Amino acid sequence: MELWYTTTSPFARKVRIAVAELGLTDQIALVRVDPWTDDRLRERNPLSKVPTLVLDDGTALPESSLICEWLDHLSDERKLCPVQGPDRWRALRLQGIADGAATAVGRLFADEHRPETERSEAMMVRFAAARDSVLDALEPEDLDGEPRIGEIAVLALLGYLDFRWPERDWRSGRPRLANWAKLMFKRPSMASTVHSI
Repeated sequence: MELWYTTTSPFARKVRIAVAELGLTDQIALVRVDPWTDDRLRERNPLSKVPTLVLDDGTALPESSLICEWLDHLSDERKLCPVQGPDRWRALRLQGIADGAATAVGRLFADEHRPETERSEAMMVRFAAARDSVLDALEPEDLDGEPRIGEIAVLALLGYLDFRWPERDWRSGRPRLANWAKLMFKRPSMASTVHSI
């Protein structure tokens, strides 16, 4: 299998964290790609987005959530997503809000780097509000030290915030989330997938 990715995408990092947590690293070849310029990616995924997982039969799986589901079914030992019950819905809920926030902050970063005449101030305010609201909602959560898919998505979001805005302190006023992240960022799956340009 091949995982097509960039080192800047929080969604690609989420998948790479999942690969490491599931012990599947030796089964997946990493293909670093520029989704804006590399036509090979569009040949595999019509959306031309990362991450894209290309299976051995040539089938391409788009979207990080789908890819993580596929990876989870490959693992016999550990499961990132509980099969049923309240734990499943909690994990999927955490993934949903973390992925939604990652989308918002990605758009916010893009808007901040556009010329002022091309920015939408109203949308930037909306994206920033989504980021802050999600971080506040995560503060009281009992996040697991053995991360499941929800925690992995949260870690990808927090790592992306540190990567894109190292000068901004998302930790202030959120001591539980900050302390949990500090411990989790030491995991091998996090250290081996750090964002870079």
